[in-house]
Amino acid sequence: MEINPITVKSLRQEKGWTQQHLADACAISLRTVQRVEKEGSASNETLLGLCAVFEIEQKSLLVIPKPSHAQMQKVSLYGQWILFALATLIGGCVGALIMYLILG
Repeated sequence: MEINPITVKSLRQEKGWTQQHLADACAISLRTVQRVEKEGSASNETLLGLCAVFEIEQKSLLVIPKPSHAQMQKVSLYGQWILFALATLIGGCVGALIMYLILG
């Protein structure tokens, strides 16, 4: 899970804690704290421990990936094709129903 390493480090420093103190408070290893502050990589258990110790919500630490422009276009085109197919299907059904009613 990707979390914001800068936020973790600044929260730790605001409390005046060393990395070892944070590790002890979260019941994780010093190496884990170092990895989190350097790479932003953490397990769900580590994330929960950090949130409990800092008394913050998970969303405060999580990095939410933003979709690329290409991903956005792909989703948009896919949605357009679905709408086109549905409109064609519904239009055909309505047209057939009208013809049936008119021609009896």
